[in-house]
Amino acid sequence: MNESVKKSEKEWKDKLSKEQFFVLRLKGTERPFTGEFWDHKEKGTYKCAGCGTPLFESDTKFDSGCGWPSFFEPLEEGNIEEEIDTSHDMIRTEVLCKNCGGHLGHIFDDGPKPTGLRFCINSVTLDFEKEH
Repeated sequence: MNESVKKSEKEWKDKLSKEQFFVLRLKGTERPFTGEFWDHKEKGTYKCAGCGTPLFESDTKFDSGCGWPSFFEPLEEGNIEEEIDTSHDMIRTEVLCKNCGGHLGHIFDDGPKPTGLRFCINSVTLDFEKEH
């Protein structure tokens, strides 16, 4: 993994689109069933749009019906971080890129085997590298 990415708010605004900044840096969310990757089926690696850290492989992606890309396990545990999120009068587990601290989405315990987990990730927080 790369050294931890630290940028000022202005640097992030210059690098990211308005929607990426809203989700990655301000912990927003995109509307369900609208993101580029919610029904994406190509083989490859999903990376953090903020810093390029590899996060998920297409082999772990599944259709959860929630409207956001869903994965049952991260590519490497060390590339993500989990924090308790108590916003919106709920208690959830937030998923962050460990390298740049970007908000990716949330994790739930209603996913498929073998992990039983559902990493519910905003498309706008991801870049995709197609398998060759």
